[in-house]
Amino acid sequence: MTQMQEARKGRITDEMKAVAEKEGISVQKIIEGLANGRIVIPKNVNGRSRPMGVGKGLKTKINANLGSSSELEKVKWEVEKAKTAVKYGADTIMDLSTGPGLETVREAIMDVVDVPIGTVPVYEAAVTASKSKGAVINMDEDDMFNAIENQARAGVDFITVHCGITRETVEKVKASNRIMGIVSRGGSFLAAWILQNQEENPLYSNYDYLLEVAAEYDVTLSLGDGLRPGCLHDASDVPQIQELVTLGGLVDRARDAGVQVMVEGPGHVPINQIQANMQIQKTVCKEAPFYVLGPLVTDLAPGYDHITSAIGGAIAASSGADFLCYVTPSEHLAIPNVDDVREGVIASKIAAEAADIAKGVNGSWEREVEMAYARRDFDWEKQFGLAFDGEKARKCRQRKPSPDEDMCTMCGDFCAIRIVRDNF
Repeated sequence: MTQMQEARKGRITDEMKAVAEKEGISVQKIIEGLANGRIVIPKNVNGRSRPMGVGKGLKTKINANLGSSSELEKVKWEVEKAKTAVKYGADTIMDLSTGPGLETVREAIMDVVDVPIGTVPVYEAAVTASKSKGAVINMDEDDMFNAIENQARAGVDFITVHCGITRETVEKVKASNRIMGIVSRGGSFLAAWILQNQEENPLYSNYDYLLEVAAEYDVTLSLGDGLRPGCLHDASDVPQIQELVTLGGLVDRARDAGVQVMVEGPGHVPINQIQANMQIQKTVCKEAPFYVLGPLVTDLAPGYDHITSAIGGAIAASSGADFLCYVTPSEHLAIPNVDDVREGVIASKIAAEAADIAKGVNGSWEREVEMAYARRDFDWEKQFGLAFDGEKARKCRQRKPSPDEDMCTMCGDFCAIRIVRDNF
């Protein structure tokens, strides 16, 4: 039975208790959110992860994308990145591997972290078809659903499924004035499959079967935004909104089946469009938890896209988004290394905290006040402990030339805090 089904029966599970305690709210609020679909707890019945909640009234969560590619596959490296991501505050890990040993990578990551694990099963289907049938577009329905069931049995907690890519929406993309077309890898696989086979997307046409599998393992569906904008020019266009409308209907069907579901969102979005995008999703998808990539607010910062996404993420989360997918400095350029992962997670943590303060999420304001007192009192150890990256803060502090603890090198003898303390 899924967490949603248990909640609708009024049963309190261990997972619900754990999330309520972690969030500092009543378990009844968790039950209500699960029952109406505004909260999800991605926790496969076969999974090894600790419970974590996403949704309305909860702290904004952070996901870190990892994974190998056909160009570079180093299992130990992906494991190190996963451990680093969790160390610096990632609430979930998504393994997006497309290398030949993708199952090995996934298992290795699941062995070393205890946060919920997400995947995109169509990647496995595409790799399998490419090996056995010569090309990605030669995959069939069995390849897709075998990958989904395989990963569900393996204990994956949530899966991105691009069910909103339909024959109709693909035609709308072809007729649009998009510059970047389809930038979602999974979305491109399915769009190409639709055009090649002139058939409907199996994840859409066989959605009821997908719900059966998800319900059996209590895998949370993350309805992918296959038509998310890949540049500011393409934001908020007809294909993007058309897909979102389709996903809104699929949210209803998932809830009717007792399946936990969240919705993924853009992408590259100008600042002045972010709030409207959040409000549209929350309306169309009946306040299903919203999981956004960024949004990135300018296309002119390769190498710094962890910053562009943190700006957009703070606005998105303060406007209703519940789950931020980090972006690293390597976005659009290369597979992230360990340092990129750390910077990406911390940038997203900053965005999430800024949003949670604005939303009045339990505990956020209290941490800010605690830091203020620590700064006033020159309590450096307390500051390092509260900081998202205490190690970096400590290294910066160690650069001071003076042993005096009642100042920093920026102000020195003219420290405003010390002057006020000593004279007022």
